[in-house]
Amino acid sequence: MLALGATLGNVASHAKSERIFKTAWFARAAWKAHIPDEELCSAIRQVVLGQADNLGGGVFKKRLRKNQYRSIILARAGRYWVYEYLFAKQDRGNIEDDELADYRKLVKAYAGLTTHQVNQLIRENDWMEICSGDET
Repeated sequence: MLALGATLGNVASHAKSERIFKTAWFARAAWKAHIPDEELCSAIRQVVLGQADNLGGGVFKKRLRKNQYRSIILARAGRYWVYEYLFAKQDRGNIEDDELADYRKLVKAYAGLTTHQVNQLIRENDWMEICSGDET
C-alpha cells in the first residue's frame, strides 16, 4: 500500500509499475453487468488516488457503473491489483465480516505468488490482464 505521506507524483509513478487483473469469475459477472475493461482500468486510477473504500489488509471496495455495482479489489502494492468480486448495490449492501477476513487472507496468498505462478494463472484463464499501469 502507499504511505500516507505519498505525493501525487509518487502515486502516479507507483501505479505505472502495476498490472491489473480480473478473475474468471469477475470477468463473467462484469460482462453480465455490462462493465467494460476501460471502466475497470479507470477505476483503478481512482483507487490509487484514494477514491475508494479502503477495507484494510489490501482490500478495497470501489463503486462501478454509475454507482449501481460494487467491486472488491485485492491489492499487492507495486505488483498488481485483482478484481475479485462484484455485486449489485440493489442485491446487497456490503460484504460480511467473515468474507472480508477471507479476502484479507487471499491478499496474503496472492502476495506470495511468483511471476511464474501469476503467468500460469493467466495461461489457465483464471486471471485475465485488463491493463497495466502504463495504460491506466
